Amino acid sequence: MATKKTGVKKAAVKKTKKAAATKASGKKTEKTGAAKTEKVLKSVPNQSVTLADGSRKKLSELVGKKGLVLYFYPKDSTPGCTRESCDFRDNLARLKKAGFAVLGVSPDSPESHQKFSEKQGLNFPLIADTEKKLAEALGVWAEKKLYGRTFMGILRTTFLLDASLKIIKIYEKVKVDGHVENILADLSSREK
Repeated sequence: MATKKTGVKKAAVKKTKKAAATKASGKKTEKTGAAKTEKVLKSVPNQSVTLADGSRKKLSELVGKKGLVLYFYPKDSTPGCTRESCDFRDNLARLKKAGFAVLGVSPDSPESHQKFSEKQGLNFPLIADTEKKLAEALGVWAEKKLYGRTFMGILRTTFLLDASLKIIKIYEKVKVDGHVENILADLSSREK
């Protein structure tokens, strides 16, 4: 009986050491996104980003009076991404009135963003995260599955940030329809 307990104890110690090593290395416990990491994000790093026009700016230079809506989408000119971007375009005045700027992010090139932005008449900047630095930092570049195929891609996620880039709320597994209205409702309830 004592041997069984010792064996169980050794296995538990081994498992605990492995978990501690994983936590110390900062590795993700799962490959599914922002809220699934060992280290819970409290703010977004103030990285330099490349915009559609090719210019580089720090995120802090693009924040509104009260904050920022930073939304990640998979690809320019696809149906869902176009609907989502156009919904932000159509509601930008309401978001600005609440004191929030909007930034869209995908791994597409600045040239692709420029065409997409012009074609859809987008009235806010797009970030060309071609090296996926921002997406990886926020845990939204992850393994995805579609039609039985596994690949790496952007998890459709939105970060609501205050003026100092602290995270107010993370919207994961975003459903395009009604998403901007949900953000506006959250902003409205914060003001009360």
